[in-house]
Amino acid sequence: MPKQKTHKGAAARLGLTGTGKLMRRKSHVNNYRRKKNRRSKKDFDEMLVVDKTMVKKLKKLLPYGVK
Repeated sequence: MPKQKTHKGAAARLGLTGTGKLMRRKSHVNNYRRKKNRRSKKDFDEMLVVDKTMVKKLKKLLPYGVK
């Protein structure tokens, strides 16, 4: 049985918590930074839990988790 390969794009974009939840970054972070106020830019710092409909697909891309 061959080894499964980790999808490097998914590994760079996603994080895994200690309890096994997948975390992602918010979108629209790098576009039009000067126009956005400080509060909205600060909101981009927090990570979000991946939606439960996507978890099964993303776990296939990350067979050994994320480092």
